[in-house]
Amino acid sequence: MPTEPIDRMEPRNTRNTQFTTDTRIYVAGHRGMVGSAIWRELERRGCHGLIGRSHAELDLLDQAAVRRFFAETRPEYVFLAAARVGGIQANNDRPADFLHENLLLECNVIEAAAQSGVRKLLFLGSSCIYPKLAPQPIREEHLLTGPLEPTNEWYAIAKIAGIKLCQAFRRQHGCDFISAMPTNLYGPNDNYDPVGSHVLPAMIRRFHEARLAGAESVTCWGSGSPRREFLHADDLARACVFLMEHYSEESLINVGSGSDLTIRELAEMVARIVGYTGKLHWDTAKPDGTPRKLMDSSRIMAMGWQPRIPLEAGIRSAWEDFRQLQPAKGEQC
Repeated sequence: MPTEPIDRMEPRNTRNTQFTTDTRIYVAGHRGMVGSAIWRELERRGCHGLIGRSHAELDLLDQAAVRRFFAETRPEYVFLAAARVGGIQANNDRPADFLHENLLLECNVIEAAAQSGVRKLLFLGSSCIYPKLAPQPIREEHLLTGPLEPTNEWYAIAKIAGIKLCQAFRRQHGCDFISAMPTNLYGPNDNYDPVGSHVLPAMIRRFHEARLAGAESVTCWGSGSPRREFLHADDLARACVFLMEHYSEESLINVGSGSDLTIRELAEMVARIVGYTGKLHWDTAKPDGTPRKLMDSSRIMAMGWQPRIPLEAGIRSAWEDFRQLQPAKGEQC
């Protein structure tokens, strides 16, 4: 809880915010895929007052340290892109970590932002907050209308709590805190760990290494039938800055590409891009997860934002990023 009363009672509606070159902007998680994309977008717009801290410099799980950081740096705006993230296996193996650490992190940052008088904060959730069998495409009002997907409910519950915390601070203290729900993301600085990564970066690594090894086949999880939507991190970064400048409502808002494909189609696309010509096998003993997850992003698109990076071009650039980050033996980057 805040150590001192927070005076604001009516929301400071900062719709049509315009960042200047010296606006102090804290990007939490600025070294991750989403945070680094937001950082690049802000730099592209001429913002020089950017504030970032690595985990070694600031542990966001340490409430006292987070409070000191906000008191010392006094950011005017906050993009909360930091989180413990991972794929299905990581969520299944470490449910306590995903729930506890994300709850601590978001509570510490949101509370300190309110206490220090931050003008506006954008909290980034995840499409996994929606029910497993939500109507398609998923609209914002479908939140909390049904059971979650069991394989990632721990992370989802933490993210739902973050959304509600932003809404609560907005109602009780007038804080202009907003929440955006991105669809499945990929792009530079993604996590390509073979165990802890999401489906697209995992496929990039698996097919890339299979091509180098001359493997006859690659085994993928599940049946390949679930449908997923993907958005490049740079498109999300533009959306985040756009929302910070033009959106000021309690309701969360979806950010997606507006189209989806099957996991099998995705695997075939990744294999083609990286040049793998072997066979694909599907391990149906592994979970598929949610049958379909396409978000309705009509609200943000009606405001004027549109994604710019086609999926195939985006995957090609992500593959090049992987080769730069982790060049395989004998591979020229």
